[in-house]
Amino acid sequence: MARAKKLFTIGYEQTPAKAVLDELQRAGVKLLVDVRAVASSRRPGFSKSQLAAGLDERGISYIHLRGLGTPKDGRLAARSGDMKALSKIYHAHLKTPQARGEMDELAALVMKAGPVCILCYERDHNACHRKFIAEIIEDREAVKIEDLVAPQI
Repeated sequence: MARAKKLFTIGYEQTPAKAVLDELQRAGVKLLVDVRAVASSRRPGFSKSQLAAGLDERGISYIHLRGLGTPKDGRLAARSGDMKALSKIYHAHLKTPQARGEMDELAALVMKAGPVCILCYERDHNACHRKFIAEIIEDREAVKIEDLVAPQI
């Protein structure tokens, strides 16, 4: 019987870039999929180009699927801790053509690219839209989800 493929998730809140990169490498991740709407960060090492360079040094590929990011009103709901509103906003967003297309792309990558991890800011996957993404891919592709947590500062 074949082992189920895995989809990892990770957030970088309160975590140094090196710790996140170490955790990805430890888990055997081959592709990091950035699911932030805006791939810039005030946190050193987490802006798109810095992150891609750090991953490349470790043999991990990078792709940014902006269409799977949370719209601004969803980010505001998440910051206020309103997961019910985030869920409603994000699931409506997933009906857009760009989000549907990028969800299909992510599903294909998970099945073909080897160990894949989706990244967003929030440390707790239960307070982040990446939980919804992971659950959809889990249902569609029968993959196992594993939430990675790197050591905090």
